[in-house]
Amino acid sequence: MEESIRIDKWLWSVRVYATRSLATEECKKGRVTIGGVTVKPSRVVKVGETILVRKNPVTYSYRVVELLGKRVGAKLVPTYMTDLTSEEELKKLDESNGGSLFTRDRGAGRPTKKDRRDIGKVTDW
Repeated sequence: MEESIRIDKWLWSVRVYATRSLATEECKKGRVTIGGVTVKPSRVVKVGETILVRKNPVTYSYRVVELLGKRVGAKLVPTYMTDLTSEEELKKLDESNGGSLFTRDRGAGRPTKKDRRDIGKVTDW
């Protein structure tokens, strides 16, 4: 177990971000907060802190259970962090991905002018 670890390295280690440089960039952009304060990538993480990570449209919240410096497998992530993200936030993700009211069959070809008008009526164009 590590004694102190940077926030960018911890976020990468517990698989919140795919690369450490991406975690660093997100910290610099102000999308990572601890205790309501945006943090720099060099901020040291402590056990028990709650970290908020904004990935539009959802704000994820995680509690630090244990510190680590190496990236771990997805099955081991729950030993190092607890996901505190509310159901309301996760519903935002479902709404943004499943927003299609109209679907066309694959291979149906290009829509005709009448089809486009019908699609416009359904989707409120």
